[in-house]
This record gives sequence, C-alpha cells and structure tokens, in this order.
Amino acid sequence: MKQIYTFGGQRAQRNLTLPDIRAAKAAGRKLSQANALEVAEAMAVAASGVDMMSVTSLRYDEARAVAPHIYTIATIGAPQFVTEDDMLREAFRVAIAGADAIYTIRSLKIVEMLAREGLSVQGHVGLVPRKSIQTGGLRAMGKTAEEALSILQDIRRLEDAGAVAVEVECVATEAMAEINRRTSLVTHTIGSGSGGDVIFLFTADITGDTPSPARHARAFGNVLSLRQAMAAEREQALNAYAEAVRTGSFPDAAVNVAMSPGEHGRLCEALDRLRPIHE
Repeated sequence: MKQIYTFGGQRAQRNLTLPDIRAAKAAGRKLSQANALEVAEAMAVAASGVDMMSVTSLRYDEARAVAPHIYTIATIGAPQFVTEDDMLREAFRVAIAGADAIYTIRSLKIVEMLAREGLSVQGHVGLVPRKSIQTGGLRAMGKTAEEALSILQDIRRLEDAGAVAVEVECVATEAMAEINRRTSLVTHTIGSGSGGDVIFLFTADITGDTPSPARHARAFGNVLSLRQAMAAEREQALNAYAEAVRTGSFPDAAVNVAMSPGEHGRLCEALDRLRPIHE
C-alpha cells in the first residue's frame, strides 16, 4: 500500500499510484479493472485481486466508503453534467472525495480543462456506445488500417489535451497491440484483446450476472443462476406464507405467545364482570 494525500488533502492509502501503473505499462505487466454499480459490487471488487475499479461519480462516495484502498476511477456521466461548469464542479467534488482519476467521453476541450487543474483524466476511443449512431452502430472498430490509424490519431489528440489514460473499446486485437506501442497513455481496453495495459470487464459479466453478455465478455462465475434461484425461492416462500394464512396454519403454537398459567381464566372472569360500555 502507498501512503498518499487525496486531492482534498486527506491522508489515505492506495494499492496503486499513477507511476505504478505507468511502470506496469513499461514492463508489459497487465493490470485488471472491474466496475461497480452498487455497494455490494464495490465491496467484492475491493476484496478481490482486481487492481482497479471504476464507478459512476453519482455513486462514488458510497463505493469509496466500502473500498477505501483500491485505485478508483470516477466516471462523470455526459447526460447528467452538461456544461463545462457542471463537469468541473463534479470532477472537483469526486477528486476532493478521493477519486484517483476522472473518466469522460466529452470533448478534448473538457479533457484539457480538467487536466489543466491537475486531475488525472481518462478519455475514450474506439467504440463509444453513446456515440454509436455516428460510427455505424455497436460494432468492432479498427478492422481496417485506415480506421486503426484514425483511432491512433484520436489517442494522440487526447495526449495533447493532457489525458493520462484512455479506454479503448472493441478495437481489433492486432490494431490495439500496434496502437499501444505508439502511445504514452495508459490504455484501458475492453473487447480489444490483450494488447492494452489494463484489461477492463464489467463486474456483471465477470460474475456471470448478465443474461445476454457481449461477445467479448467471459463469465468466471454463475451469479445470474443463483439470483434466479433466489428469486424463485422467494416467490415460493411468499406463496406458501399466503396459503398458510388462508388455511389458518399460521400463526401457530410454535410462534404464538401464551398467557401465563391461570391468567386466561382470570381475564375471562374479569371480562364477565365488566358492565357493557353501551348499556
């Protein structure tokens, strides 16, 4: 663990720092990354051997609370934070709270603005799902030399804007390997083979919790079947409970509380002596 101060000036520990990640790139040592959409996933990622985690900025605080030491990238959603002021304010908020890097799909101008403030910024090239209408739908990128060169140029523009890392999604394996040798950025790849520096996969895909996973995903667990079994068991239990109430078999002596011996009789005698309220 490395001792650090966060952007907000708080003492903390991290499993990785940016120089560690760059050293791994230089040495050809692959790092792993998973995301967290909920607290349970953040806890699981932090407890595992995964090297780094990404989480939406909107859930950053609760994720950091249960995963205090793992290198964490805060994803700032384009739809939620529209203006430059919105982006800067949210980036500062999560950086002050301890985010180690800021991810955005926004313009080079936004990347440059955040980088100028001393933040570690990660961009996105290749298949950018939210921009897929502009690039021909959800498809693999970089299958031609021309398109691969275009992706490299996008990466170099991010370099010039001051980014430290880039997510490269669904790019042909050979193209990714060649591109990675020609950029100083740390490449976080998903669906782009093993040519990147950090191999990224969604936690739901890793754990087998996705009904229809992407072609590039591999399940290393079977959480979906367990979740489905739990749902079926929950429904069965509720049905059995409702039936027991209807038939009068619940509540029964096993769960009921009885009066002390002789007290029921004394209660009935006392009730018999009571004058009716409306007499």
